[in-house]
Amino acid sequence: MERQNKLRYAVITVALAGFLFGFDTIVISGADQPIQELWNTDDWFHGVFIMSMALWGTVVGAIFGGIPCEKFGRKNTLFWIGVLYLVSALGSALATDPYLFSLFRFLGGLGVGASSVAAPIYISEIAPANKRGRMVATYQFNIVFGILVAFFSNYLIGNFVAENAWRWMLGIEALPAALYCLMILRVPNSPRWLLLKRGDEAKAKTILEELNPIGQIDQQIADIKGTVLKTKGNLFSGNYNKPLMLAFLLAFFNQVSGINFVLYYAPRIFAAAGIDQSNTLIASIPIGAVNLIFTLLGMYLIDKMGRKQLMTIGSVGYIITLLGVAWSFYTSSEGWIVVFFVSSFVGAHAIGQGAVIWVFISEIFPNTVRAMGMSWGSSTHWVFAAIITMITPAVLSAFSPVTIFLFFAMMMVLQLIWVRTLMPETKGVALEDLEKHIV
Repeated sequence: MERQNKLRYAVITVALAGFLFGFDTIVISGADQPIQELWNTDDWFHGVFIMSMALWGTVVGAIFGGIPCEKFGRKNTLFWIGVLYLVSALGSALATDPYLFSLFRFLGGLGVGASSVAAPIYISEIAPANKRGRMVATYQFNIVFGILVAFFSNYLIGNFVAENAWRWMLGIEALPAALYCLMILRVPNSPRWLLLKRGDEAKAKTILEELNPIGQIDQQIADIKGTVLKTKGNLFSGNYNKPLMLAFLLAFFNQVSGINFVLYYAPRIFAAAGIDQSNTLIASIPIGAVNLIFTLLGMYLIDKMGRKQLMTIGSVGYIITLLGVAWSFYTSSEGWIVVFFVSSFVGAHAIGQGAVIWVFISEIFPNTVRAMGMSWGSSTHWVFAAIITMITPAVLSAFSPVTIFLFFAMMMVLQLIWVRTLMPETKGVALEDLEKHIV
């Protein structure tokens, strides 16, 4: 029981980086229009600097997040991620011009990007194979929980704070960020990192004994050490093309589903559907609630049904709900019908891509290149997220919602074909054994 408690504490604490991730990326939706009105920026400036600057920071954090993970360890990287969130929250809330605001949002983005590398890696490296999917998915659960809390927080602050409400929306994140920094100090280092990057077998064995509830420590140590002998060069040597392709396509399809388009600009989408401006923030709350419920369902099913089956279910759900949104706009349906289909779309994402992406990418790369492989998959995800968020204000002005959502639906048809023909199943297989099947 003591081992299980230590394992549970480590997983829950590291997964809280996901809460800050979700809160930080979505809280901007409540400040979106007030900031544009305050600084009187045009759509392109607003999209590039105000709305997408955090995402460009996320791209940089994701691209280079594997470096501190390898050199300084997963735990130390996770601590400094918390510091970035803390500084970003306070700086964004106190910013006096759009350029300073963008700088602090960029710092928060660095934390998000590095978090999407370090947290899934850490959890995958300490979790038993038969529980790895659910434990890594705890990170995704915290992302959507952070999203839900951000929607509620924006609504409450927007209704009860009369002046400069957007500053409070952004600044309140400093509280959970500070708590996270304190909690992460009690988390042990990844035993796989200690063994492979520091050569500290004694410490790695001690941590495995503390965290592993099923034993067989000596065999695990031998298996982990054995992966070093099978190293085939660096990540881009040509020997890891299959996992590189799998990570790229999963991350690419994640973003061309339109999920960030919906989450970041939900109030604008609902306003375009005819919902009164005063109700657009409360109309966004069902999105967060559905996201949370279906993420919990995905967590429950991921180690039972497997990653591929959840992706199939999610892909079909994407296609149906995106066509439903397009139909709603085409027929000028009631605004709340749009809310229903958009919320259903988020549910399809949560049980499919949302539950699977960080789990799958953290599993498919060998121990010796896992951090850099996770950076590859995560940075692909965030590059497309940044591009979509940057161009959304202009796209909304240039194209009808019908055209936009039909495009996303077409992309999800391609995702379904890829899932059924090329995506492997990783459920219940030890990390060291996956190398034999995928690489």
